[in-house]
Amino acid sequence: MRPECQVRLEGHRAAVRARLVRAGAVRAGSGTVSWKINREIVVIAGWGRAILLQFAHPLIAAGVAQHSSFRAGLRTSVGRLFSTIGAMLSLTFGTDEEAISTAARINGIHDRVSGRLGESAGTLDAGARYSAHDPELLRWVHATLLDSIPATYALLVGPLTTEERDRYCVESAIMEPLLDIPDGMLPRDVAQLQGYMQGMLDSGRIAVSATSRELAQALLYPRGWRLLWPAFRALQLITIGLLPAELRRAYGFRWTRREERALARWTTALRLMLRVLPAVVREWPAARRTERTVRRPLSALGPDPSL
Repeated sequence: MRPECQVRLEGHRAAVRARLVRAGAVRAGSGTVSWKINREIVVIAGWGRAILLQFAHPLIAAGVAQHSSFRAGLRTSVGRLFSTIGAMLSLTFGTDEEAISTAARINGIHDRVSGRLGESAGTLDAGARYSAHDPELLRWVHATLLDSIPATYALLVGPLTTEERDRYCVESAIMEPLLDIPDGMLPRDVAQLQGYMQGMLDSGRIAVSATSRELAQALLYPRGWRLLWPAFRALQLITIGLLPAELRRAYGFRWTRREERALARWTTALRLMLRVLPAVVREWPAARRTERTVRRPLSALGPDPSL
């Protein structure tokens, strides 16, 4: 890493750590709803739905199209998936310092993502500016995951109570200090989450553009996807089937009773398979390694050990 990049990264690390200390933040640990849900490997099947909801925001779609290799093919898609999984595991199951470093890298990437919308979409005119640091865009990204991951858990693993869904919202709000989102901006319960998401869908700010459709095709049908047919077929059905109907139509996805029956068959098979698989196969190894880790407020951890 170039010296100037290392300096910026250390600056982000210090800023993330300071925000966490000021907030008196305690990351979710063993026994929490976050660990119950996120430790199940299969819930990453919900990422597809979340990503398509994100792409339906024209500014997010523009940022991805202009600043990523999202359309580069199967090998790049798999590499990006493993990178995203690594970040998720670090933020959820890593040590506090690992989580801080991961958040710092994400904020560093966000430094480079800004630009202008190339086409009018919804209520946004061509030329509208975007930045990956925009708290409103970060809130939409967070909400899509907050809505999609528990829904996928309920579909494939088991039911969740409203109290558990609410708790998941509260625990996930750790992303505010990690990504420099204003305090209190993220939903703290399911009612807030659903109200926010419906408000966004009704506002005209969520509008599937030509860029959105192109990115969706690259996500679900990358070049060479048939080499991994079983995984991609399940991903395609779960992603498209769980989308709000109006967005499914806007993306141009076909969804008939045939697809509904196929989704039902796949979800039934996955549920049955998960019931007989041992935890060592179903769950992320990182969750088991840190099972007994006790989370403490970061203010109790002392100075940054790297300084």
